[in-house]
Amino acid sequence: MTVSDVIELRGLRLMGTIGVLPEEKERAQPFEVDVDVFTDVSAAGATDDLTNTIHYGEVAAAIAAVVENERHELLERVATRISEEVLAFDGADAVTVVIRKLRPPVPHDLATSAVRIHRTRS
Repeated sequence: MTVSDVIELRGLRLMGTIGVLPEEKERAQPFEVDVDVFTDVSAAGATDDLTNTIHYGEVAAAIAAVVENERHELLERVATRISEEVLAFDGADAVTVVIRKLRPPVPHDLATSAVRIHRTRS
């Protein structure tokens, strides 16, 4: 059976130390994260019981811990770390992660740079 249910988290804004340039390694900068957690929510829909689903507050806290507490050079690595944390939740079958750098260090008028990945439970 293919699960088509999704718990969405949109626009989680966090400060993190992520980047290749020296100034990016010295001070935190703003990031925005979107996550789609693919899971079966039918039991929660039938029972109205939080224990029958994935608590999105706990997912948000896990994402925040990665962005705020870990130091990485690449958005690709941070997206992978977020996917690992989300897939560790019971019932998470797959996840799509988008992480955006809100102030990319380029000499152009670029609103954001981002990486999007999709991972499934192995």
